[in-house]
Amino acid sequence: MTGNMRLIQYKTDGKRAVGLVAEDGVRAHPLQGYETVFSLAEASIAQNRPLADLVKAAASTETVDYVALLKAGKVLPPIEHPEPARFFLTGTGLTHLGSADARNKMHVTTHGSNAPESDSMKIFRMGIKGGKPEAGKIGVQPEWFYKGVGTEIVAPEAPMPLPGFALAGAEEPEVVGLYLVDSDGRPRRIGFTLGNEFSDHVTEAQNYLYTQHSKLRACSMGPELMIGELPQDIHGASRIIRNGKVLWEAEVLLGEANMSHSIANLEHFHFRYRMFRRPGDLHAYFMGAAVLSYGAGVKTQVGDTFEIDVPAFGQPLRNRMELEPDEGLVTVTPL
Repeated sequence: MTGNMRLIQYKTDGKRAVGLVAEDGVRAHPLQGYETVFSLAEASIAQNRPLADLVKAAASTETVDYVALLKAGKVLPPIEHPEPARFFLTGTGLTHLGSADARNKMHVTTHGSNAPESDSMKIFRMGIKGGKPEAGKIGVQPEWFYKGVGTEIVAPEAPMPLPGFALAGAEEPEVVGLYLVDSDGRPRRIGFTLGNEFSDHVTEAQNYLYTQHSKLRACSMGPELMIGELPQDIHGASRIIRNGKVLWEAEVLLGEANMSHSIANLEHFHFRYRMFRRPGDLHAYFMGAAVLSYGAGVKTQVGDTFEIDVPAFGQPLRNRMELEPDEGLVTVTPL
């Protein structure tokens, strides 16, 4: 293969498997001896061998029809934890050169053009000034949010659930860093994947103290996991598809060349907390979106499909938004 390796997880004949995506991007070579990417990462740590070396050694010459598996809904998220509660979903925003504009439009729409400069713009300017420190230095602290745990990850092509209480739901196309903490408490980066950090921007726009509430939603990742360093400049497209037609489309710019923070700086400010360095825990860190359909005035509807198409990550990530019933008042029962 040329360039970075990309892996998929899938089910076939009722069994789990891992595949190395072939150069044509439509087939995959099954990995012998590994049923999950998680076990592959564990083996890399235990054997002190680069993940790419293990993949090369395990890849068979046979191939499966990856695209057919994807269309059939048999491709899984790119990594999962055997204990989903130990898979932490977190992230940051205002890290890309286009993100502040999208976030500021939400502020202006809600509070008017004469409102004071938003905290979003202030923290974005802080990132521009100090988000890419010299090697070995600590830069400015980014925004941070908690999104959930592994139970909230939706597979590629699977429905994206919109809670009945939500005011809205829309896409956020992002790079996601995936990390496994080793037995010595060191975070080890497995690789990167494409993510849809699905959020409720109407709730967020009401008051920025509601930002965390707006993030407590499902998300999707994949379909492919990129091993190796993230390319500096990544281009793609984000689309809203309604009734089979493209309703909205915008260019997506990812990678450090388009970011106000370095990846190393984002990683430091997440993993400096000891609670995130517990051996055996898995982390997915969403690194920020550069463009939002909400910022462009699009009002999504139940039944819309989100399509994030970034060729560097292989096949597009697609999910159709479906409404969940509202559970009404949730009460607590005393013991």
